Amino acid sequence: MSVPVAQSESRRIQRISLPLPVRIEVKIDNSVAWNEVTRLTDVSAFGAGFALKRPVKRGRIVLLTIPMPKQLRCFDHSIEQYKIWALVRRCLPSPEPTGDEPRYMIGVAFIGKNAPTSYFEDPATLYDITHREEEGLWHVEKASLTETETDIPDNRRQSRFAIPETLFLEMLDADGNVESSETTVTENLSVGGAALFTSMTAQPGSFVRLTCARNNLTIISIVRGRRQGPDGMIRLHVEFVDRFFPLEGIE
Repeated sequence: MSVPVAQSESRRIQRISLPLPVRIEVKIDNSVAWNEVTRLTDVSAFGAGFALKRPVKRGRIVLLTIPMPKQLRCFDHSIEQYKIWALVRRCLPSPEPTGDEPRYMIGVAFIGKNAPTSYFEDPATLYDITHREEEGLWHVEKASLTETETDIPDNRRQSRFAIPETLFLEMLDADGNVESSETTVTENLSVGGAALFTSMTAQPGSFVRLTCARNNLTIISIVRGRRQGPDGMIRLHVEFVDRFFPLEGIE
């Protein structure tokens, strides 16, 4: 008996619990990348959910490789591994961590067989969804604002403040464990990142955890750069991943 088109499409859109193995590839920039193998928590033809040891910023594009059932594919029905580009729509700390290992719940929207040309020019570019294409996959464009910044006045968005904010810095290994730590101060600070002094050897692409006691706030961050200033001191340039820094009270 044939299945009505509307019912068939509804099944493709509906997320189902299907713990398939998936490989996620993330590029920090044109020289730094990482990948992780995990399992899907749910999936449809147009998106999926899974847990990772490391966070991925909302708006980033990632590449997924999945042994996807043919019924849920939009292309490449005859090959074993389905490679599809996806846009990260959410990244939240898991309410149920595995032991002492932090986990992040990731939700992605599938955008197609190819990534935008601008992604290959700068993989750190953030994107947002504009609409869904006729075949069901999502169309994206460069994001002008992140959702978290929409309530920040125009003259405060990504403004850098040259203030010494005291932070506790922890360098994390690939499993999220603390390798080393120190107390430091920022050279400058914005809602989305900071430059801070350090004696650590953290390299671009590595993850660090920053804690601000004044705000009782902890932020997972990616090291975007490392430089030595004219005073001989090393600065780390970090991008905040799982939340923004509150600028209330900073003039």
